[in-house]
Amino acid sequence: MVTALWLGNERLRLGFVPELGGRLLSLQRDGTELLWRDPTLFTPALEPRGEVGPNDGDMGDWVNYGGDKTWPAPQGWSGHGEWPGPPDPVLDSGPYTVDTARGSVTMTSAPDPRTGLRLTRHFALTATGYTLNLTATNVSDREVRWALWNVTQFPGGGEVLVALRDHPNPVVDLIAGTANPRYELSAGSARVPPQEVVGKLGFPGAAGSLAYAGVTFTFEVDPAATYPDEGSPVEVWLEHPQPEPIAALGNLNPPAHIVECEILGPLTDLAPGEHTSLTIEVVA
Repeated sequence: MVTALWLGNERLRLGFVPELGGRLLSLQRDGTELLWRDPTLFTPALEPRGEVGPNDGDMGDWVNYGGDKTWPAPQGWSGHGEWPGPPDPVLDSGPYTVDTARGSVTMTSAPDPRTGLRLTRHFALTATGYTLNLTATNVSDREVRWALWNVTQFPGGGEVLVALRDHPNPVVDLIAGTANPRYELSAGSARVPPQEVVGKLGFPGAAGSLAYAGVTFTFEVDPAATYPDEGSPVEVWLEHPQPEPIAALGNLNPPAHIVECEILGPLTDLAPGEHTSLTIEVVA
């Protein structure tokens, strides 16, 4: 059974669905929804419109519920050191356990046999938004190497602003589903304007701040660390509906105009029992 859990204050209301990958599926500011979720699958009260649950298969089989979720990076299909999702029946869409305290919610995944990880997502309300503390723990009996990867989906139509530090190659093209997304550079930042394209940019020069739709994410970037996807602590994915699935992307069938704001931690070697963490401050 899928049941929504709500956390809020005078300005913000956060709606969680722990049974579906520990998702934050609603972020409301003064009554206005900020996140994208599939309206054919959920009511505004986060009640399922039919059967929902763990989902596996190829990219074209993915049921994109929407919202904010955490995955392991790098993504790929060439070996055990890459996460072959979404879809994924454990970390992306499986049930997470949940603990609540005054002003906070903690959701924890089951052990994932493919990656060896258990993910924990801790949300705590602040005066201006919330803090998201992420942890990936190696619960396997082998050494693994992963980075935390937080993905937040918004309705498309706005511009993304990424703060940049001095870097010889601050922005890279990562995926061109229909084309490489356009961007503009200015002093200390990159702007990704609204556009009808399916594709992804990486930001090796990210400085630790990312903003979209009146929501600002801040986080630490370690210039000396190694990040996935050509060294990108930030990635921006854009999509819009297509006349048919995109064969080059595993038959991905974009359901709507969506902007993904993605924040990554450094790649970390984890012996059994070790963990890596990432903290994101969100102002909304």
